[in-house]
Amino acid sequence: MAKNYTKSSFKKKNMLPKKETIDFLLNYSKALSVINYKRMKFETLLN
Repeated sequence: MAKNYTKSSFKKKNMLPKKETIDFLLNYSKALSVINYKRMKFETLLN
């Protein structure tokens, strides 16, 4: 079953992301390209 998260549970724990997680998300967002063509969206990952 899904856990219920409340604002108080986030205050109790240190919920800071790791440096590796931040680097991964930044590199992914830099490589992601979205192309709009008429009414369609194409998402490509440039490696």
